[in-house]
Amino acid sequence: MKRLYEDVWQSERYSSGILNSHAYLLRRPQGNVLFSNTGAARDLDHVEKLGGIGYQLLTHRDEVGGSLGRIRDRFGSKLGIGALEVPYAERHSPVDIAFDPADTQLEDMRVFFTPGHTDGSICYYYESPHGASYLFSGDTFFKSYGRWSTFVLPGFGGTDADMADSLRKLRDLRPDVIMSSGFVGDVSHGEVTHAEWLEALDHHIARHARRSS
Repeated sequence: MKRLYEDVWQSERYSSGILNSHAYLLRRPQGNVLFSNTGAARDLDHVEKLGGIGYQLLTHRDEVGGSLGRIRDRFGSKLGIGALEVPYAERHSPVDIAFDPADTQLEDMRVFFTPGHTDGSICYYYESPHGASYLFSGDTFFKSYGRWSTFVLPGFGGTDADMADSLRKLRDLRPDVIMSSGFVGDVSHGEVTHAEWLEALDHHIARHARRSS
């Protein structure tokens, strides 16, 4: 794993062709968290050296895979995902936490229901004690060749109207760093000022609102 910040590590890169993905390890006093998924042996060995994990938290069904069960067995961690995505995760592992389609809190992490990419997508927001705020955005908001982008999957219940509403909701946050699981190109995360964050969101809100009208 590659260290990005004082308390965040990034997994090896997985590529399915055009789309790439990373998982992220967040180290917290209350217990470490793995966002998204990785089956790479070197990643999991590194997770163990850093103290294991208490939770593995997924943003949507694209992050499920056979490694969910192996991670649960190895670390005794609890698996969390949005309630609408549970059937997909349970093909590989029992789900311990099914987040209802509403915003909520898990310890010191905020959980936001953000349908649009899929009908059950969620994002996680964490204010680090080291001074930065992190948004783990899954595929709701990601880098495509270095630019912020969005992607609706109608076949998985995603809609432009839901995506626009979800992005409006995220306007209330002030992330310093956005870390997506999926990305296109070589850049998977980025730091943003508040002005840059709002500008990027507003651009895509307008785009999806036009498509849904």
